Amino acid sequence: MKKTQLYGRLLSALLLLLGWSSAAWAQVTVSPSYFTDSTPITLTFDATQGSAGLANYTGDVYIWTGVITDKSTNDTNWRFVVGNSYSTPIAAEKMTPVPGSPHKYTISFTPRTYYPGFASSGEVLKKLAMVFRAAGGSPEGKGPGGADILIGAGVQVAFTSPATPNTQVAAGASVLVAGTATAPSTLTLTLNGTQVAQQTNATTLSTNVIISQQGINTLVLTANDGITTASATTTVIVAPPVTTAPLPAGAKPDGITYINGGTSAILSLTAPNKNFVYVLGEFNNWQATSTSLMNKTSTVNTDATTGRWWIQVDGLTPGQEYAYQFLVDGQLRIADPYCEKILDPDNDPYINSGGYTVYAGLKPYPTGKATGIVSVLSPGEAAYTWTATNFQRPARTNLVIYELLVRDFVARHDYKTLRDTLNYIQRLGANAIELMPVNEFDGNLNWGYSPDFYFAPDKYYGTKNDLKALIDECHKRGIAIILDMVLNHSTGNSPMVQLYGNVTTGPTADNPWFNVTAPHPFSVYNDLNHESPYTRYFSKNVMKFWLQEYHIDGYRFDLSKGFTQFNSGGDVALWGHYDQSRINIWQDYYNTMVATDPTLYPILEHFADNNEEVVLSNMGLMLWGNMSGNYQQADKGKSGWDLSYGYYGGQGGRGWGKPNLVSYMESHDEERTVYTTTTDGNSSGSYSTTDPVTALKREELAAAIFFTQPGPRMISEFEELGYDISINQNGRTGNKPILWNYYQDPNRRHLYDTYRALIALRQQPVFASLYSAYTQNLTGAVKSIITSNANLGVVAFGNFDVVANSTTINFPQTGIWYNYLTGEQLNVTSASTTLNLQPGQYAVYTSKKIGVPAGTTLATRPQEAAVFKLSLAPNPAAGTTTLAYELPAAATTTVTVQNLLGQTVRQLAPTRQAAGAQAQSLALQGLAPGVYLIKLQADGQAQTARLLVQ
Repeated sequence: MKKTQLYGRLLSALLLLLGWSSAAWAQVTVSPSYFTDSTPITLTFDATQGSAGLANYTGDVYIWTGVITDKSTNDTNWRFVVGNSYSTPIAAEKMTPVPGSPHKYTISFTPRTYYPGFASSGEVLKKLAMVFRAAGGSPEGKGPGGADILIGAGVQVAFTSPATPNTQVAAGASVLVAGTATAPSTLTLTLNGTQVAQQTNATTLSTNVIISQQGINTLVLTANDGITTASATTTVIVAPPVTTAPLPAGAKPDGITYINGGTSAILSLTAPNKNFVYVLGEFNNWQATSTSLMNKTSTVNTDATTGRWWIQVDGLTPGQEYAYQFLVDGQLRIADPYCEKILDPDNDPYINSGGYTVYAGLKPYPTGKATGIVSVLSPGEAAYTWTATNFQRPARTNLVIYELLVRDFVARHDYKTLRDTLNYIQRLGANAIELMPVNEFDGNLNWGYSPDFYFAPDKYYGTKNDLKALIDECHKRGIAIILDMVLNHSTGNSPMVQLYGNVTTGPTADNPWFNVTAPHPFSVYNDLNHESPYTRYFSKNVMKFWLQEYHIDGYRFDLSKGFTQFNSGGDVALWGHYDQSRINIWQDYYNTMVATDPTLYPILEHFADNNEEVVLSNMGLMLWGNMSGNYQQADKGKSGWDLSYGYYGGQGGRGWGKPNLVSYMESHDEERTVYTTTTDGNSSGSYSTTDPVTALKREELAAAIFFTQPGPRMISEFEELGYDISINQNGRTGNKPILWNYYQDPNRRHLYDTYRALIALRQQPVFASLYSAYTQNLTGAVKSIITSNANLGVVAFGNFDVVANSTTINFPQTGIWYNYLTGEQLNVTSASTTLNLQPGQYAVYTSKKIGVPAGTTLATRPQEAAVFKLSLAPNPAAGTTTLAYELPAAATTTVTVQNLLGQTVRQLAPTRQAAGAQAQSLALQGLAPGVYLIKLQADGQAQTARLLVQ
C-alpha cells in the first residue's frame, strides 16, 4: 500500500510543470538523456535521494521496473514488468555499485529487449517506471513521499526561465521566457493557449513575453522531434485586485456554511498576510477566474479573527458532493482545514480492500483536476437523527474506560462492526469507550497520532454517520464515548503547516499556529504553539465541534504536557516541573469545554510533577495515571511493586482532593502485562510466573487490587483476556493480531469474568463516596485495600511474592465476611486477622453477601458445589451432548441452557427421577457456536457446568 505524502505529490506536479521526468530529482539519471526504445542506456540510482530508504543499506540492490506505453491507462499502469516477484529478484534486476561513490548503483540495458514481451507488442514507449529494493523487498528506494520514479523517453523539454513556476510580476511586465529540448525539435511557446513564439530544428527557444492578464498566466513549451512530442508548463502570476468585504451575517468564521436550502455555500479560510486566494472545485471546473477569487475580510491582521478570506459558491445541487481546494497566492493548493471530509488519492483506494466495504459509495478522487488532498462539500446532506436522548453519563468515580483501536479490535476495522460488538464490552461492565484518534490522520494503518485534519473522521473506519450511529448505540447502553484528541502537533499534510511552511521541513517563522522548533522534548511532527491566539482559537473550535456535532462525552488529550512555550532545552525532568503558563492554557481550554458541555470528561495525558497535576485536578481536569511499570513488576513477582500511586487521595496516594485520576495497568503505549510476566517473570521452586496459566492468575491478583482502589479506571483492549502480544510485534504501531479466540480459552475466560465481577463490585456506593473510610497497604509483597462505610465493607488482599507469606488484615468489623469471587465464608473473630497466603493467592471479601454477575465462570457457590457430580460428554460438542449426574434422593430435575448474558436459551421438560446415577440427552441444534452454561436443579439445589458448542 502506498503511503505517499503530500510532498511527493506536490513535487511530482512541479516536475511535470517544469517538463522533466523524475530524473530531474537527481535520484535516477539516464545516459544518454535522449533515448528511444532501441537506445542502449545506463541508469544511475542515488540511494540518498528521494525517499532515501536504501541510503544506509549495504547489501545488493535490485531494480523493479516496467514501462508506461501508449496503452497504459495512467502512470501507475506499468506494463511488461521485469521479474516475477517483488520479494524475490532475478539476476537481470541486480544493480552494480559505482566504485568510489557509496550509495550509487547502475544498470545498463536496451528497453526494447530488456522488458519481456515489449519488442513484439507494437506498443510505443512513453516512460520507464521504477523503484528499487533489497533482495527481500525491503528496504525500498522510491521517489519523494514514496512515489514511483518515472523517466520519459524521446525528446524532453523544460523551462529555464522563469526560474520557478508561479513567478509574480506586475501587469504589463515583459518577461524573459526560455526553454531547452534534449534533441533538435520544433519548439512552440503558447501563452494562455495562444502561440507567441516558435523555433524549428532547435534545442533552445528564448523570447520576451508581455504578461497583462490578471491572475494565473499559463505558459506551455512543446517540443516535437518528428517522432515524439513533449511539453512543459509553467505559470506567471499577476496579482488580481482583491475585494475587502465583511463576512456575511450568519456565516461561520471558518469552514463551510450552507445556505439557500443547500444550493449555496459560503467558504471561509483563515490565511493572514496572504495576497490573494482562489477557490477551485468541481463547481467551477477547477478554474482560477475573477468569479472564484475570494474576498478578504480586513486589511489589518490583529488577532485570530482577522486575516480571513471568504467566497459564496452558488448553483450547487443538494445531495451532490463537490471536491474543492484553495489556491493561495497562485502557488499553493491546500484543502480546507475545517472541512468534514477529505479525498486522498494515495490512501483512499485501499479503504475498501481486503474484501470489506467499509465506506460504501466513496466519492472518487478528481484525477487530473487536482493534486494532493482535496476537501468535499456536501450541500443538502440530511442531518443524523439521534435516538438516545436521555443518556446520563456515569459519575467520574464509577468510570471504567475501555481503550481501543478500531483497526486492532475488529477485523473489518469499521464502526458498524464495532457497534455489533458492543455486547462484549457491555457484558464486561465498562461504561465508557475511549477511541484512539479517529479524525483524519496520515495513511490508513495508523494509531492516529499523526493528525492532519481535525474536523473530518478518518474514512478508514467508515462514514461520519456510522460513527454517530456507534455513539448513539453506546449511549442507549449507558456507555460514554471519549475521543483521543491530538492537539500537540500535526503532520505536514495539515493545510495550516503548508500555508506557512513546507510539508517536509515544517513551518516557517511566520506560521500563526506552529513553532518552528518545539520547545519541549518528545516532540513529533510539527509542534502547535498554544500561546498563539490562532492556535487557541482553532483548538477551542475543535473541542466544541466534536462535543456538539458528534455528542461525544469527553476527550483524552494526547501529550498535554506539551502545551507550553517554556523551553526545557531537552531536559525531560525540567519539562515536567510546575509550569504556570501551561496551567493557564489548560484553564482557558477547560473553561471553553465546560461552557460547551458542563459534565464532559476532560482527561489529560500529562505526567507532570504532582504539584502541577493537583492544581489541574482541583480545576476539574482529569489526568492519566500510568501504573503499568509497577503492575508489571508486581505481576512478575519482582521488586519495585509499589501500587500506592494509583490512588488519587491520601493514605499513601497522590494527596488530591478530587477523584480525577484515571489509573491504568495497560494502555496502547505500554507493553502488555502478561507478555512481560511470561517473558521476564520470577520463580521459586516449582512456582514460576512465566508459566502462562500462572501469569493469567497473577493478572487476576492484580485486578483484585486495581479495581478495589477508588477512582476512575481504564483498561486496554483485550487486557481482560490476558492479551500477550508484544507492543513491538510488526512494529510498535503496526497491526496486531485480533485474538477473539482467547475468549474460548477457560483460563482467559476466567480472567475476563474476574474483571467483569470486580467492575460490577466497584459500582457499589462505597467506592464512590468521598466519605468512605479507606486504607491501603500497597508497598510490600502482600498488598491490601480496606474500604468501608456504614452499609458495606470491602477488604481486598493478595500475595504478589513467589513464596508463601503471612499477613495481618485489619477487618473493619468482626463476623461473617463473604469471598465475593468464590462465595466462601470467613468468620472473622478478631479485627486483626492473620492469614497465610500462598504465592499469587488473593481474595476480595465483603461484609454483606453480594452476588457476582450472572453467567460468569467463576467458582460456584458452596451449595452449588459438586453435589450432583454433573458432567457433560462430549464437551466440546456439536449436535448433542449427554448430561451425567447422580441424585442423592428421588427428585424432579430441571435442565436449563443459558448464554453468557444469563439468558435462558433452551430448557428440558422437568422430569421426576429416582435416586442414583442418571443421564439426559441435550440437543444442541440451533445454538450458535460459543460457550453456554448448563444448569441442573433438583430438590432446591443446583450445579452448573460449562459447555462449548462447536
